[in-house]
Amino acid sequence: MKRNFWIYLVLFMGMMCACKSEKAGNGEQVEYTVTNAEVTTISIPQTYVANIQSQRNIEIRSQQDGVLQAVYVEEGERVKAGQPLFKIAVVGANEEVAKAHADVEQARIELQNVSKLTVNKIVSRNAQRMAQAKYQSAVADYRLAQTRRRLSLIRAPFSGIIGRIPNKIGSLLHDGDLLTSLSDNDKMYAYFNVSEPEYLDYQMHPEKYRDLKLTLVLVNGEDFPAKGYIRNIDGEFDNTTGNISFRAEFPNVRQILRNGETGNIRIEKPMPHAMIIPQQAVYELQDKKYVFVVDAAGILHSREIQIAAEKRGIYILKGGLSTTDRFLVDGIQKVKDDQKVKVRFKDAREVLKSFQLTAD
Repeated sequence: MKRNFWIYLVLFMGMMCACKSEKAGNGEQVEYTVTNAEVTTISIPQTYVANIQSQRNIEIRSQQDGVLQAVYVEEGERVKAGQPLFKIAVVGANEEVAKAHADVEQARIELQNVSKLTVNKIVSRNAQRMAQAKYQSAVADYRLAQTRRRLSLIRAPFSGIIGRIPNKIGSLLHDGDLLTSLSDNDKMYAYFNVSEPEYLDYQMHPEKYRDLKLTLVLVNGEDFPAKGYIRNIDGEFDNTTGNISFRAEFPNVRQILRNGETGNIRIEKPMPHAMIIPQQAVYELQDKKYVFVVDAAGILHSREIQIAAEKRGIYILKGGLSTTDRFLVDGIQKVKDDQKVKVRFKDAREVLKSFQLTAD
């Protein structure tokens, strides 16, 4: 009996202590952090869909009828200017050269004979002129025959990468048939469309864009290792979209890029006097964004804000707050409108730093 009494006494004292501790804990008022918006210069990323093209990309076609006799390169191979690519067997090419050469010799001899007769006044000078014209015509035919024979061996007009080769050895070719494509990929062009207001901003404030570095984001999400620059603008707007095409130039490091690729151009545009706040201080209700503004008496007031852009945990404001407004940074899910709270002010830079956010 005595033992049970002591057990009950210990339990009762423990419950009393717990109640006192809970009461003391509930009696403490939570302190929340408030700050104001930071005004600074920030870079806003803007992304544009880009079409990537080689600085030179041509189709290599047959210039006469014949049979594909030899292929000296492989698809995707890098070739040098002047390197043989294809050999086309043209029926009668050598015979045409030989015949044209014989015609030249015949016309030359005839011109010599007529010239002698003209000196001796046996024939008129018109006969000599006709012989001279015949000789020149034969020379022209001979050179044309040589050119036709030379065109049967197709060489690379410049250094580059060979594309797909649709025809195989033995294929019958006609004048104009596609043999392959050749791309000079040392420099790459990225074409992207911008709106008319952005175009006007570029033209009226060129100093903002002169040294602006562009980032090419590849389809795998990685940034291309080299930066690019805006080099050219299209001559007219597209009436269907209201956009105009810009051309950026990128050095093709490690020959990563190929003609026909796609990607995105990211431009970091500087925005001076931007008002920024951490995204953690914002809550959303019915597709609208709000913050809790704290007045001088410590009363919370929900206020809608307008967002101009966002970047890595930061909102850039378009409206809704002034630089003197203090707003709640933490605990926004635990409070409500018109609630009085205990707050402590923290500098905006320190708040951003504590969240590991920067305006860069």
